[in-house]
Amino acid sequence: MRRSLIARTAALTAIAALALTACGGGGNPLANSGSGSSGSASADKIIVGSANFTESQILGEIYAQALEAKGVQVEKKLNIGSRETYFPGLQDGSIDLIPEYTGVLLQYLNKNATETAPDAVYTALQSALPQNLTVLDKSAAEDKDAVVVTRETATRLGARSIADLAPNCGQLVFGGPPEFQTRPDGIPGIQKTYNCTFKEYRALDAGGPLTVSALKNGDVQAADLFTTDPSIVANDFVVLDDPKSNFAAQNVVPLINKAKASDTVKQVLNGISAKLTTAELTKLNAEAASDQKPPVATVAKNWLSQNGLA
Repeated sequence: MRRSLIARTAALTAIAALALTACGGGGNPLANSGSGSSGSASADKIIVGSANFTESQILGEIYAQALEAKGVQVEKKLNIGSRETYFPGLQDGSIDLIPEYTGVLLQYLNKNATETAPDAVYTALQSALPQNLTVLDKSAAEDKDAVVVTRETATRLGARSIADLAPNCGQLVFGGPPEFQTRPDGIPGIQKTYNCTFKEYRALDAGGPLTVSALKNGDVQAADLFTTDPSIVANDFVVLDDPKSNFAAQNVVPLINKAKASDTVKQVLNGISAKLTTAELTKLNAEAASDQKPPVATVAKNWLSQNGLA
C-alpha cells in the first residue's frame, strides 16, 4: 500500500512537471487570447491580432480570412487592447501581424517625430521600426483621430477648427480613450499645438458607444472620435479642422514580423491595401454598426468577396 502511494505521488509529480514545461512557465497575457486555427506552433503560422475597436477587428479579420483563402495557417488574437498593450506582443512573437495606422505608430515609436504628410510619415516609420518588424504597402485608406463637437457647440462657439475652439477650451470637458490623454498627438499635442487646455478629461472608450453617448448627452462637450466613425454623420457631429496638423497622416498599413512576411503573405496583404480606401473603410464601419449588427467576421467576409480577394 505504501509502495502504491509512493508510485501515485511520483506519477502526479511527473504530470505536474510536464504541465509546467508545456506552459513554458510564462505569464504572457496574449498566449491564450482570441480564437482561430489551433494546433502545434508552426514557423509558417501567422498569428493575427487587432486593437480593441471595431475597425481594427474588421481589418484583422480581413487579413486573416484572405491569408486562409491562400492556404496560410492562421490563428486569431483579436480585440487585444490599445497599442500599449499589443505592441510588446509583436516584439516577443506572440503576435505576428496587426493592422496599424502610420502616423500614430510613428509617434508611438518616436515621440519627437515631426512628419505629417502620408509619404513622409511612411518613410520615417520604416526607419523607426524595431529590427524584427516591417510594414508592407500602405493603403489609401486613412482614419484619423479628430476633435469632434456637436453642431450646437460648433455654432455657439463659432468653431470650425481646433484653433477656433482654443479660446474656449477651459470651459469644456473632453472625452476619449484613456491613452489619448497621454499620447503625443492627444491632449499633450493639442495643448502644445493650439494652446488648448480643457477643463477636464474623462476617460471613456476608443471611438465607441461611451464616447458617442457622452457627447450626445452633453456629459462632454468635445471628444476624440475616428474620422471614419459612422456616428459622426448619424448624429450630425462636427469634425473640427486641424490646420496645424496636430494629427499626422494615418494610412492603414499591415505591420508584420519580418520572419513571417513570405512572398505569398506580402502578395495577399498588399492586394488588400491596394483595394482599401477611406470610403470603403467608412462603409465597413457603417455595416458593422447597422441595425443587424453582423459579426465582424461576416463584415470582413462580405468585403473580401465583393473585391475578389477570397
